Parts: sequence; structure tokens; C-alpha cells
Amino acid sequence: MNKIIKNTIILMLITLVAGILLGFVYKITQQPIQTAQEKAKKEAWKQVFPEADMSEFKSEPVDTEVSEAAAKELGIKAEVGEVCVVGDKGYIVTVTDKEGYGGDIKITVGITTDGTVNGISILSISETAGLGMKAKEPAFYEQYKGKQTEKFVVSKDGGDGEPIDALSGATITSRAVTGAVNEALAYYQNVFGR
Repeated sequence: MNKIIKNTIILMLITLVAGILLGFVYKITQQPIQTAQEKAKKEAWKQVFPEADMSEFKSEPVDTEVSEAAAKELGIKAEVGEVCVVGDKGYIVTVTDKEGYGGDIKITVGITTDGTVNGISILSISETAGLGMKAKEPAFYEQYKGKQTEKFVVSKDGGDGEPIDALSGATITSRAVTGAVNEALAYYQNVFGR
């Protein structure tokens, strides 16, 4: 019986020390991670609105009801995570689509005041190398740029909307990115395009 108690106490001490060390490492890395995420976000903003000055970007609260209603209407699993007004030039909508092949795909979409997609930037993606990861290449994501439409469709799926050529071998990724852009457009139309 003494051996069981002794081993239990040793195991508890090891767990306690490991927990304290993990908490310490978390505290040390928390600020650099937040700084890197903030930098990546601002770089994405500049990518979708290169003509804007950083002082023109003003964050706005997200209307989650509008985001949820738009996703439901589009039949996708996506949500708006951040919204930003870019002076009198337009809006930035950051969307996470949960239907990527390798997991969530988070993108930033720049939309001008007249509803034209000014550009998109992919913040996070973990798709298959050589296939879905090609979504990060300009040949794919620039298909959305300069288009004024209510929604986009992957051309091989058909339907109403501006057609987007799917990535070869990565239709699921193409649909997820297109869904995220459509969520951003629907949010813009329901909040700012009124």
C-alpha cells in the first residue's frame, strides 16, 4: 500500500511541475504569437487594399446574426471573424470557412464601396501540398479580384454567379475559398451595401 501512495505522490508532483512549466512557456510565447498574428493581419489588409494608408483601417464590431444568416442562406459553414472599414474606399471582411479539405481556411476579402472585390488574402490554410495549397497562388485567388457580383460559383458546379475555375485536384478547397468570399460579399451586402 505504501508503494501505491508513494508512486501516486511522485506522479502528482511530476504532473504539477509539467503543468507549471507549460504555463510558463505559454506566458513567454503568448505575446510574440499575438504580435505575429497582428502583423500578418495588417499585411493581409495592405494586400487587399494596397492603395490605403494604415491610418484608414478602423475595426468595426461583427454582426454575428448577419454572418450566421448569410452562411445559412449560402448553405456553407463559414463565419465572419473581423470587419474593418477602410476610410471611404471600402471594407475588409475576414472569414473562416470550416469546409476546407485539410481544415479551416481563413481569408481576408477587400470590398470597395460599390461592391467590387478589391482582392483576397489567405491568412491560414492547411490543405494538401501541391493541390489545395495552390489556393495561395495568384493564378487562383486573383480570379476574384476586380469582380462586382452578388456571389461566385465554382465553374464545374454550375449555378448562378461569377464563375471561378477550380484548382485541379482540389475542388473542395476551391469551394471553401469561394464560400468564404461569398460569405464576405453577403455580409457586405447586408451590412454596408444597404
